[in-house]
Amino acid sequence: MTIYFYNVDEPYGCFSNFSEHPIQLEGCYWQTVEHYYQAHKFVGSDDQALIPIIRNAQTPIEAAEIGRDRRRKRRPDWEQVKLQIMWQGVLTKFITHSDIQLILLGTGEELIVEDSPKDYYWGCGRDKTGQNHLGKTLMKVRQEIRQRLAQKNCQLMNTKLLF
Repeated sequence: MTIYFYNVDEPYGCFSNFSEHPIQLEGCYWQTVEHYYQAHKFVGSDDQALIPIIRNAQTPIEAAEIGRDRRRKRRPDWEQVKLQIMWQGVLTKFITHSDIQLILLGTGEELIVEDSPKDYYWGCGRDKTGQNHLGKTLMKVRQEIRQRLAQKNCQLMNTKLLF
């Protein structure tokens, strides 16, 4: 069964970058992953003054609107780093919030798809032919968390064997 998500108020809405699960990264507090992601479009660019404006935006929608403004100058390496930026934000979100970590782990091996009707890069698009990079990121985060938990359990077992 494929797991589709999009709006924060629907099942699996916590998978959305707009969900209100703050993260702490690079010494800064970010209200949502969307705030973090949009602000990083401008690191080292002529418009880097937008970073604190995006970080302090009242809502993730407002952060996205500022970050998506094509009149602004993005960092020159944005296309090369955006997947890594997303990975870092999403991983931190699910490591930080154990309640939604359990939801993510509870998806088993199911395919996770951002059901965005407009976004063919991060989501599946209206006709379901999109690249679904956000869904792929979530599945990679799910695997990373499983590996970390397995390693932690192994370390605990080794510690118990010593005593």
